[in-house]
Amino acid sequence: MTRFLACCSGLMLALALPVNDVRAAEEKPLWEIGAGVSALTLPAYRGSDQTNNFILPLPFFSYHGDFFKADRHGIRGSFFDTDRLDFTVSLALSPPMGSNDIPVRAGMPDLKATFEIGPQVDLTLWRSESRARYFKLLMPLRAALTVEGSPQGVGWVFSPTLNVDITDLPGMPGWNLGLLAGPLFGSQRQNAYYYSVAPQYATPGRPSYEAPSGYAGMQYTVGMSKRFPNFWLGGFLRYGDLSGAKFADSPLVVQKDSLAAGVALSWVFGESSTRVMVDD
Repeated sequence: MTRFLACCSGLMLALALPVNDVRAAEEKPLWEIGAGVSALTLPAYRGSDQTNNFILPLPFFSYHGDFFKADRHGIRGSFFDTDRLDFTVSLALSPPMGSNDIPVRAGMPDLKATFEIGPQVDLTLWRSESRARYFKLLMPLRAALTVEGSPQGVGWVFSPTLNVDITDLPGMPGWNLGLLAGPLFGSQRQNAYYYSVAPQYATPGRPSYEAPSGYAGMQYTVGMSKRFPNFWLGGFLRYGDLSGAKFADSPLVVQKDSLAAGVALSWVFGESSTRVMVDD
């Protein structure tokens, strides 16, 4: 259940969005744009014992509009925003995976790329007076669709996450730290897409299996980044644990723990002449 944008390269993209000292409202460009490269290593899907490595282009983009925003908190449309509660849109994308490249899935249908979209509620549990430290509860609920000529629904995903965000680390000016931890929950259709084995694909070593809905494991992520005048550098490390997951006994689950990591470098080469006041 690789989350190409939401969990791996998507974390890179979120980290690559500007992370600035937000101790007071300040004037910034309405938008900035750039590009770079990222290197990622991640499991073929959560529960797989295979690792895939990617070298990918990485966009760098910030926008501080009244509704649409792209900043250190991610890419979102802000429908409702108070001092403690935000209601936004959550997006995610996963890559296609060829089953014949994954021995345990040999002969089964390929995993198509999926697109996920849905509402997200962010609750600020604590924030420092300087606004340089945050403790939040992020609650995205996304519906998943396959990316193809005739998209098919593949259920929904709910991933409540505790997020600690530290801007400008002590003794490390300009460096920023993000810590995230939380469970994943999937509908029966979502879990089945990755972990069910239909009877026609059963083999002596891969019995048929129907994945249930419910708890889909834990994820723990640490990310660091720094914005320099004309470029940005960042990286992340993520640990996943399927212990206790409802589908942990699927024959497609080879191991219950996994690691994903990545580093990225982006250059900023353009910005808007229009300036706006930004207060994160």
